[in-house]
Amino acid sequence: MSENEFMSPEDINKVIENVTALASIKDIRSLKGEVSDEEWELRVNLAALYRLVAMNGWDDMIYTHISARVPGPEHHFLINPFGMLFDEITASSLVKVDMEGNAVNESPFIVNPAGFTIHSALHMAREDAQCVIHLHTNDGVAVSAQKEGLLPLSQHAMICWNRFAYHDYEGVALNLDERERIVADLGDKQLMILRNHGTLAIGRDCQTAYQAIFYLERACSFQIRAMSGGTLNTPPQGTPDLSSSQSESIFNGLAGALAWPGLLRKLDKIDSSFRD
Repeated sequence: MSENEFMSPEDINKVIENVTALASIKDIRSLKGEVSDEEWELRVNLAALYRLVAMNGWDDMIYTHISARVPGPEHHFLINPFGMLFDEITASSLVKVDMEGNAVNESPFIVNPAGFTIHSALHMAREDAQCVIHLHTNDGVAVSAQKEGLLPLSQHAMICWNRFAYHDYEGVALNLDERERIVADLGDKQLMILRNHGTLAIGRDCQTAYQAIFYLERACSFQIRAMSGGTLNTPPQGTPDLSSSQSESIFNGLAGALAWPGLLRKLDKIDSSFRD
């Protein structure tokens, strides 16, 4: 298959088989007790992260992805089954793949090749990229299409200041060569705006990555709303840098860790099936 083809005939056959598997998602066999306690906890947190994205209205039907690296030296990671809605994701339905995108354990599901390209790049290059979130939200994509990108118009944007980078659009992310450019453009940042495409965040765990993308997405929403109104108020010089430095605890995981238990309780009240 060339880099310009989305799927080969063999891939299409896999999709047909995947559709059959997805028809019986309520009958997914639980993996609890079949994986390590550490991996199971990660699966629950990652499934919760998918549900939170859906709850916030940040999902894009079956597209975009969230992945997490499985503890251990193998550099395996978990990602969503291609075709399952984010509010359907469960701990047991997540697919474990290697750095080549091949399923490690037997699974009836396939993964999105574009998701593999973006996420594998960051998992391979950044030790702190234990969790990677990529979204196509209304406001995130809108800001990514603006020439000046994210502006310091809100406290949320200034908290993200000095923490985000940009990557130019290169088409649907199927070309593995793009991985090197994604990594180079991200550098040592935790957030990325993919031009004309969407947003991305990495974190040392699910809760840290969620906290990071939460602030970036809120900043994008505030910007779109502010720009639809009257004359914009530009903050005093130096305040974006100051706000960013003052907010280190948010991005080193403290705020995410404090908020995460409450978010899990909220999900449990709505639908605790993400734990299955």
